Amino acid sequence: MFAGRMGETSFYKRSNFVTHLPVDCVYSPSHFWLANISGMRWRVGFTKFATRMLGEIVEVRFEKKTGEPIASGDIVGSIEGFKAISDVYCCADGTFAGANPALAASVEAVGEKPYADGWLYEFDGSPDAKCVPLEKYREMLDATIDRILEKQTAE
Repeated sequence: MFAGRMGETSFYKRSNFVTHLPVDCVYSPSHFWLANISGMRWRVGFTKFATRMLGEIVEVRFEKKTGEPIASGDIVGSIEGFKAISDVYCCADGTFAGANPALAASVEAVGEKPYADGWLYEFDGSPDAKCVPLEKYREMLDATIDRILEKQTAE
């Protein structure tokens, strides 16, 4: 997964949303994936669901500098898509270990390869206690998509 390819994935489909979710990640309620890459080092990226909500990604900026402390809920940067501009919130406690340097030349990787080349940042520390394994994230996605569908039906 970390050399530009995904490891084992699990197929997910709800309504017209289809994706493959990496099995070896934990997921935040705000639709980030977190993968342990060694020891206390973690890599973070948006899930395919998050990138779909943002639309085509046009810019990613990070406010945190390498070595700065981070806490769950901190704003570490921002992302701009055609559909929305959003803050990038931290889903961990520890130390910011740096943004993905490849995004400067290829920001579209965030939307095109969110689980590979499009990762956002790394940190040293621990994921937020709200992060869940794949099966719990699938339940969160089901509930989120069902709410969207109910809202669309009501309108």
